[in-house]
Amino acid sequence: MRARTPILTAITFLSSALLSACASHLDRGEYDLIIENGVVYDGTGAPGRRVDVAIEDERIAALGDLSRAVAEERIDADGLAVAPGFVNVLSWATQSLLHDGRAQSDIRQGVTLEVMGEGWSMGPLTEPMRNELRARQSVITFDVPWTTLDEYLVHLTDTGISVNVASFIGATTLRIHEIGFEDRPPTPEEFEAMQELVREAMRDGALGVGSSLIYAPAFYADTEELIALVSAAAEFDGGYISHIRSEGDNYLEALEELIEISRATGARAQIYHLKPAGAENWDLSEPGLALLDAARAEGLDITANVYSYTAGATGLNAAMPPWVQEGGHDAWVARLRDPDIRARVLAEMRAPGADWESLYSLVEGPEDVILIGFANPELRHYTGRTLADVAAERGASPEDTMIDLVIEDNSRVDTAYVLMTEENIERNMAWSHTMIGSDEGAYAPEGAFLEFNPHPRAYGTFARYLGHYVRERGVLPLEEAVHRLTGMPAEELALTDRGRLAPGYFADVVIFDPETITDNATFAEPHVYATGVRDVFVNGEQVLRDGEHTGATPGQVVRGPGWEARPEG
Repeated sequence: MRARTPILTAITFLSSALLSACASHLDRGEYDLIIENGVVYDGTGAPGRRVDVAIEDERIAALGDLSRAVAEERIDADGLAVAPGFVNVLSWATQSLLHDGRAQSDIRQGVTLEVMGEGWSMGPLTEPMRNELRARQSVITFDVPWTTLDEYLVHLTDTGISVNVASFIGATTLRIHEIGFEDRPPTPEEFEAMQELVREAMRDGALGVGSSLIYAPAFYADTEELIALVSAAAEFDGGYISHIRSEGDNYLEALEELIEISRATGARAQIYHLKPAGAENWDLSEPGLALLDAARAEGLDITANVYSYTAGATGLNAAMPPWVQEGGHDAWVARLRDPDIRARVLAEMRAPGADWESLYSLVEGPEDVILIGFANPELRHYTGRTLADVAAERGASPEDTMIDLVIEDNSRVDTAYVLMTEENIERNMAWSHTMIGSDEGAYAPEGAFLEFNPHPRAYGTFARYLGHYVRERGVLPLEEAVHRLTGMPAEELALTDRGRLAPGYFADVVIFDPETITDNATFAEPHVYATGVRDVFVNGEQVLRDGEHTGATPGQVVRGPGWEARPEG
């Protein structure tokens, strides 16, 4: 059991006081809202039970037979499931929420908490980093008035968002902040500065350190650097979460690196989108899980998350060697324009070495590479088409086409890669310590969002999990599946009052139909809402009513275990 920090002691005292108040309120039997007649899955993994749920202000007030209680409003959930709001443990809603705080594609799936920070976080930023963030915008544009990660999160809530937000601090962001895009180890002074930035973020409520190790410049960090950063987070009971260094040929070695970091720091560690990628590596799934089970048997708190699709999505940068990307985006594009460098890059794209991982080398062919997002309007007619199709139209090789598109679009070009097998998705999803993350933004089928095609997981991850994998495939019983979306991630993130339907917990609640919840988005038509979620409450306020967004924006910043309240001013 983790030792209690002063802040956790204070939270425990507050929770006790709230429970006492709730008990007193129960005696009076008066509430803001009662959800009645539904089957409640409370987030613990316990079987569903037919009880009523009372909400007062922003918290759960009572569960039980509340038929005689008085409420300002009653909602009939007969025939439906009532659960805690879902936690998206891998969210890329960092920019989409700045454009549209309603988070429609996630709210309509029951998501009430977006957890960000896969390697890159929205702070801390230097002035050059702020300028770069402004310069790299395309269809979604926004100002950058913040510097720290906490200032960004507060900025979101100040502008109005429908979901709660939390974030890890990105190891990539820390490296750029102190070192830039150079391929070298940090100096002792830079090391110390990076660790202090972690400590500051943890005091502000960051959840820990997040990394994404196949991308430059994160690729340049060695294990000792990561251990140093995670050790600083562990001082505040923070965790570590990672897109591991390899999901391909060195999959097992990458898992071992994550385990080593957890062992050296004592921190909880989670693997982003657990998957052995590429047909030649699919048989590594079971040995990988055996490694994780052995680490847990050793006493390490190792978990994972997955998304419910066989295709991943990132950019064409994941098909090019890290050395050509050193120095940042502009330096990368400039090198690609040099004929000699281009020739070397082409050779390495066609025969990548063991020292870097190419997602292109892991697919069956260019027909399994789908181009889904362009910054240049003149290239957007390629959106949704395969690399094989576009290369044939241009009369160029797939590798030449990728380089040309990066140069012409002046971006990484958002790309989906078909990498996984259904058998492994189900195996990894069924592992006892796996959660769910979309690895996408939160969008709506309107305005600027229609200028690009996201991966369909943006609209369907959670509905597909509950519909296809739980209801149709029977990978998990419903009560356990809900636990993986609610209580389990809240516990792994060290959140004390989220993820359960229990008195004193925040009233993040979703009412859905387990028999009809379905994902409807496809690669051809990704901007299509999921169906089957009827009502969603965030901090006690109704955000989705009868399947339609209410326009409410009650989202809050959810802070981790190291948070220290700052005095006003």
